[in-house]
Amino acid sequence: MATVAGVLRVLSVSSNNATALSPRSPKFSSSSPSGSAAAAFVSLRGAQSPGNLLERSSFQMGQSNISLMGQTTRKSVAPIKASALITPDGGVLVDLIVPGHEKVQKLEEARSLPQVNITKIDLEWVHVLSEGWASPLRGFMRESEYLQSLHFNALRALEGSLVNMSIPIVLAIDDVQKESIGKGKAISLVGPAGNTVAILRNIEIYKHNKEERIARTWGTTAPGLPYVEEHIRNSGNWLVGGDLEVLERVRYNDGLDHYRLSPAELRAEFERRGADAVFAFQLRNPVHNGHALLMTDTRKRLLEMGFKNPVLLLHPLGGYTKADDVPLEWRMKQHDKVLEEGVLDPQTTVVAIFPSPMHYAGPTEVQWHAKARINAGADFYIVGRDPAGMGHPTEDRDLYNADHGKMVLSMAPGLERLNILPFKVAAYDKTKGKMAFFEPKRADDFLFISGTKMRNYARNGENLPDGFMCPGGWQVLVEYYQSLSKEQDAGKKEELQQQVVSKAVKNPVPV
Repeated sequence: MATVAGVLRVLSVSSNNATALSPRSPKFSSSSPSGSAAAAFVSLRGAQSPGNLLERSSFQMGQSNISLMGQTTRKSVAPIKASALITPDGGVLVDLIVPGHEKVQKLEEARSLPQVNITKIDLEWVHVLSEGWASPLRGFMRESEYLQSLHFNALRALEGSLVNMSIPIVLAIDDVQKESIGKGKAISLVGPAGNTVAILRNIEIYKHNKEERIARTWGTTAPGLPYVEEHIRNSGNWLVGGDLEVLERVRYNDGLDHYRLSPAELRAEFERRGADAVFAFQLRNPVHNGHALLMTDTRKRLLEMGFKNPVLLLHPLGGYTKADDVPLEWRMKQHDKVLEEGVLDPQTTVVAIFPSPMHYAGPTEVQWHAKARINAGADFYIVGRDPAGMGHPTEDRDLYNADHGKMVLSMAPGLERLNILPFKVAAYDKTKGKMAFFEPKRADDFLFISGTKMRNYARNGENLPDGFMCPGGWQVLVEYYQSLSKEQDAGKKEELQQQVVSKAVKNPVPV
């Protein structure tokens, strides 16, 4: 039978009677008022839940990339001091960046090893692994880890502990690269810019069954899945896993590196601010006042629960995104305006970039997003409608059920310590002239402004209703979409000119 502490991980921010649901909360006890809500969630974490089924599994890993407390070397982990923050998965925060005094020696060694050229997305995964976002994983997955991630959405260490890992973090190589590696036990990874990025040791090469990977991760093999088309479809037929040693911190030199705080740096910042709770909000879109209402209301609820200083981690995704998403640099400009204009309180908000690539894999991917924030120190995670979702690539419908993301998070193996905060729907209240939580009984008073409508307003330089978004943030979006329109118009003009020239060459005018 699941305990109350194991059951009550879902806090509805829509409730006016929100109580402490976390075993870490200062008000929590088995006899607290929150106990009356237990029945509502027992079915989500009952004896036959996926988490409990996995806990009874006797499967053991072979050679493993997983590090656990007391089982890692001094250089591979960052020790966690006693604090109010949640501990990382495995008890330690993995740090795979080579110490400065060893870099020259490691670089010299790397030059003597077989080289594998990696893509920009591969580099983003190196970044993720190197800083401990995937703790306790210590490198690209070997086959046993890959299969556990693919089929169980979790990894189990030899001593039996379970951590969530719903997205396989793997490195593909082709036949030529496999042949060049031969029987070698280590390889060097060369980044898109031609620089040596890392050494991968104690490697294992195994078959890359793309169809199985795509089907298990996305639930479909339909053509048009953005990450698949960008990174998997034409990748190599083999995967190589091993222990990663990253020669230096990954930098992009795009003017945004100061936002790319590692989990260790985020934890230090939360400690500096005296946070006793951290609630994370991920987005890949601009922040409007509905988002802000949700975040400020969440902090209010946490204060009512007895926390003294909850801190918001506003954590936009900064890795690969599909072509029609607003680019990262423009999103960060917009987020800056949200803080500058006081929509969110800079004293209780930390804005940072999450370096992971985006899969658009719905309920499967949202587990990864939540798990990574545990390692950054967050013990509350806000989940919205259709998290990490997208439209079906070949049919006129959503790819995933909009409610399944939050339901899956409440059941996911290895996420029992994380408190899930379901999104409450916000819309523009025409009677109040601002964003407010939607009330079905007066639905006619509310206006839902879609992303398409917002883009059209921005392209035309029109203003949205007052109160939908802070003026400075909206102006950033207007500038972006108008610059995009100019680029598209210039492209069409150039294409037309080329067609005219081509036609003139084929059909010269007689003199």
